[in-house]
Amino acid sequence: MIERYARKEFAALFDLRAQYHRWLKVELAVTDALAAAGVVPADEASELRKNAGFDLDRILEIEATVRHDVVAFTQAVAEQAGPSARWLHYGLTSSDVVDTAWGLVLAEASDVLLAGVDTLRGVLARRAWEERATPAIGRTHGIHAEPTSFGLKLALFYAELGRDRERLVRAREAIAVGKIAGAVGTYSEIAPEIERTALAALGLEPETVPTQIVQRDRHAEWLFALAILGATLEKLALEVRSLQRTEVRELEEPFAAGQKGSSAMPHKRNPVVAERICGLARLLRSYSLAGLEDIALWHERDISHSSVERVALPDAALLADFMLHDATWLVEGMKIDRKQMERNIWRSGGLVFSQRVLLALVAAGLSREAAYAIVQRHAMRAWQEGGDFRRSLQEDPDVQSQLSPSAFDKVFDVRSYLMHVEEILHRAGIPEEVS
Repeated sequence: MIERYARKEFAALFDLRAQYHRWLKVELAVTDALAAAGVVPADEASELRKNAGFDLDRILEIEATVRHDVVAFTQAVAEQAGPSARWLHYGLTSSDVVDTAWGLVLAEASDVLLAGVDTLRGVLARRAWEERATPAIGRTHGIHAEPTSFGLKLALFYAELGRDRERLVRAREAIAVGKIAGAVGTYSEIAPEIERTALAALGLEPETVPTQIVQRDRHAEWLFALAILGATLEKLALEVRSLQRTEVRELEEPFAAGQKGSSAMPHKRNPVVAERICGLARLLRSYSLAGLEDIALWHERDISHSSVERVALPDAALLADFMLHDATWLVEGMKIDRKQMERNIWRSGGLVFSQRVLLALVAAGLSREAAYAIVQRHAMRAWQEGGDFRRSLQEDPDVQSQLSPSAFDKVFDVRSYLMHVEEILHRAGIPEEVS
């Protein structure tokens, strides 16, 4: 991933030096397990752990000749470790090291991402509770429907991110595996108990049925979990973008002092971060397809997946992390125009209360069909001519005979739409304490 869309501290997990450190960690865990089982002399295992290291430039130099990164790595480590290096990579195949190291880094990356989800949910919870009594127009098909609570809009994302979190936890469990099972997974050179000991030291579980590799459905599940998380973040950002349009202007993403919105138009205040989240979500989704493509390999393994995941796995993690931080910044600092939200509710002249008028007429004794015809007739007139829906109804003798002025007040009360908001917030797991 280019630096523009990667947080430096998180990107460090995936740089080349960190990768080789993980490879060495795996190699030494296996040597220690072999020593504990009496296969490797304990003093030589200790000596290897003491002296093992690598020079990154030397690895790259060797790789330029041997054209095999694991061979270059083990050769460079052996040069530093001395005679005890004869036990390095003992009984292993390259994928024992590489795939186990993938399990390490993806589990660690998942923990960072889960913390990011928790932070964003915390901000959403607080703002949802703060805005629980803020009326806003609900829209279906992009058209005004009925009033809702802006707090409920935020609570929706809190709840959805909770499901995203559950998926990521399951995907982390699926990906936190390794294999020390040899060339085709038969443990021909290293016994399963050696694998169990080494992987336990690394905090990983063994692949259930290994071949030369850990099976790639695990990686696909992990990428899919990130893709769904990205889709939720896109959904959130898209809502901000829509509500920031000039014609709506209910929300506005933070705009810093000195910031410029356009090189040509000084007045512009564009939702650029929200747009960036939406754009990056497209890229993140594409990696889930790459993960699916990597599942089917020839027999016990081919190498067609390797080049794909060297890009897809780090990039997907970096994108998800970057988007989470963008989204947290967006929700934390967004400006909410509550007066404009109220103006927009009444922008259609009260049309959004049509269902409540319909139900009030039915409750007063009219058939649903008769009530619907009356309400729709007045609604279409107000829609086409821009009139006042309530006044039009109140001047209709058929309606006057059914509804009193106090009944009209009750029907056209915005606050009545918010009576169950707190119950829904509690159902979503948002406690009052967050406010």
